Amino acid sequence: MKKEESRKEKDKGVDIYDIISSKFLENLLKFGEIELEDVIIEADKLAMKIPQMIPSRVREAIPTLVVPKKIKEVEFIYPKMEWVGKIREVKIGATKGEGGTRSKSIVIGGETVPPFYTFSQPTPHPPVIAFDIFDMKVSLPKAVRMHFEDVMEDPAEWAKRCVNKYNAEAVNLHLVSTDPLIKDSPPSEAAKTVEKVLQAVDVPITVGGSGDAKKDMEVFKKVAEVAAGERIMLNSLVKEMDLSKIAPIIKNYNHVVVAFTPMDLDAARELNRKLFEYFDKDQVVMDTNTGALGYGLEYGFTVMERARLAALKGDEELQQPLLSGSTNAWGARESWLKMDPEWEPRELRGPLWEFTTGLTMMFAGADYIMMMHPVSIQTLKDIITYLTSGQIAPEVDISNWVSAKI
Repeated sequence: MKKEESRKEKDKGVDIYDIISSKFLENLLKFGEIELEDVIIEADKLAMKIPQMIPSRVREAIPTLVVPKKIKEVEFIYPKMEWVGKIREVKIGATKGEGGTRSKSIVIGGETVPPFYTFSQPTPHPPVIAFDIFDMKVSLPKAVRMHFEDVMEDPAEWAKRCVNKYNAEAVNLHLVSTDPLIKDSPPSEAAKTVEKVLQAVDVPITVGGSGDAKKDMEVFKKVAEVAAGERIMLNSLVKEMDLSKIAPIIKNYNHVVVAFTPMDLDAARELNRKLFEYFDKDQVVMDTNTGALGYGLEYGFTVMERARLAALKGDEELQQPLLSGSTNAWGARESWLKMDPEWEPRELRGPLWEFTTGLTMMFAGADYIMMMHPVSIQTLKDIITYLTSGQIAPEVDISNWVSAKI
């Protein structure tokens, strides 16, 4: 449209903008669309006004939005689930009245619902966190070593440090010196070390081998004998062992055994079936293996959780308490390696790594958790105390958590 024509139309008192917009709307409503072809518009300024296109009858049908003055309150109803199975209770350690010398024994297991479903059932026995020690000086991260440096060559003193200073509920003595590829210490020497630790502390103890199935059988025979009456836990029996030769001996001394399988529930069932031929069912604890945070933690969690849920649903072959070697967290080099400044300090990162691994496995169902750093152990014990106390979390302002400083 020529500028001159536009001006003429304007001079006549007709607003070209109104003409275009009204016609545009009229045709758009009529045909649903409008197509312009070979149109040339020359103007200094072109404006188009399109009035609200919602028909009045549609507008009338739209309900008026009312802003609620108060959020509707509804009653929270806890989910109801039916579990038919029960985890067997296993006692570790024997007091004087029970034929041993421990000041107390500990009981794990007994659950009838998943971990910490305290809204449904109270936790019968809180998970036990046990300190790891070794029968020889081993290479440990600085964050751990700084707490035990002066006692690492004496397992009895190491155990006393754990109990007297850090209030250990139980101690795990690992006889790594018996490994044929390390020192190949004889079973008799390993047995003497166990005796010394039993005399040094009065808490229940777990005794682990080197992981060499053949050598562990010989070591466990001697250890079971010198620990007669103490109801220690031997860690661990595996499928590769000739159970007919070692199981009756351990059974004779009334000890507890750990059934270890590498993240395989079918293998766990098979090993349990074989062990039940020799042991009472309250003498067997399961270890389905634990991967460190960043190194397969999710696999370990999944297998353990599946075992626990299957047990609660009635699978009798899996109704044993679960053990987690959460010390494996230190096998992740990121837990102790020097890294970029944003990851430091290592002295804090390492315990957090171990704590996270232990906490995760605890929520999967672990009843007995092996750990090493005093801070990560105490923190996990505090969490257990809180979860089993029935307390309601206090309200905390977390709106500024991004800028929080620790």
